[in-house]
Amino acid sequence: MEKILDIRHLNKSFGTHEVLRDINFSVNKGEVVCIIGSSGSGKSTLLRCVNLLEKPNGGEILYRGENILDDNQDIYEYRTKLGMVFQQFNLFNNHNVLNNCIVGQMKVLRNSKEEAENIAMKYLNVVGMDQYIDAKPKQLSGGQKQRVAIARALSMEPDVMLFDEPTSALDPEMVGEVLKVMKELADRGLTMLVVTHEMEFAKEVADRVVFMDRGVIAEEGTPEQIFNNPVEERTREFLRRIL
Repeated sequence: MEKILDIRHLNKSFGTHEVLRDINFSVNKGEVVCIIGSSGSGKSTLLRCVNLLEKPNGGEILYRGENILDDNQDIYEYRTKLGMVFQQFNLFNNHNVLNNCIVGQMKVLRNSKEEAENIAMKYLNVVGMDQYIDAKPKQLSGGQKQRVAIARALSMEPDVMLFDEPTSALDPEMVGEVLKVMKELADRGLTMLVVTHEMEFAKEVADRVVFMDRGVIAEEGTPEQIFNNPVEERTREFLRRIL
């Protein structure tokens, strides 16, 4: 298995409040890893540390064997390898759908406009939004916005896609369309690290499930292990509550 990300002894505090404590896990190429747990368990902070939106206080984040927290590492270069999809879409409201998907490519990857448009169209087609290239975000539903956000992240052709509760801001009837796209991406072999409260998705799509509780990884295993035979009492308690 080719390890793309390897997180070792990661810690993060805000002031005296320890949010993440001694976090260890890895993500292999082509793998879907789902992180589950109650609100406030540190899931989103972990994701934000992985792409360095938050700076960890200690530990290592190895990307293809290199610790990107070392002083000599190019953080911007590393960030281009990670696609990020947020809860709140974070689209550029003054740009249409197509421009949302080409602006990063042209600025960061230095792709020509033509090249950027071809790549953007490819991924807008994958998420079923290629008919909407001229629409502005305000003309789209929440589910459509999130699919554009996924296409925009994919257009950077990253090594790993990070999803931070991508359905939590959506109306219930729109959740399915976004999960369907994510499932199709998983079937294509995309490497994905997903913070989610959609347990059915985690059950069906994940190769591994990481259960977080109060800033630590309480348990990790296959969906079968975590959902059907959890070892830890706190995992069982969480699943009882949520299922």
